[in-house]
Amino acid sequence: MKRYNTFEEIDRDLKYLRLKSQIDLEEMKMGLNESKETIRDTFSPINLIAGTVASIVKKAFVLKVVDKLIGIKTVKTNDEDD
Repeated sequence: MKRYNTFEEIDRDLKYLRLKSQIDLEEMKMGLNESKETIRDTFSPINLIAGTVASIVKKAFVLKVVDKLIGIKTVKTNDEDD
């Protein structure tokens, strides 16, 4: 525990702690605003649609390439002929 010899020392430390508290509060506000912007940008309707379309196209492309390389054909069963 710190020992104080004068009221000036106490006042100086209190002023320092108040300023540090204000800085910490402003840093929290900045972090919150950055998080909001990131969430807003990430989950915007355009980004969600673009991500979904890109995922579908990627999977279709991979399936097409695999089909070309392996040559997998669909097999008809007797149930499908009915």
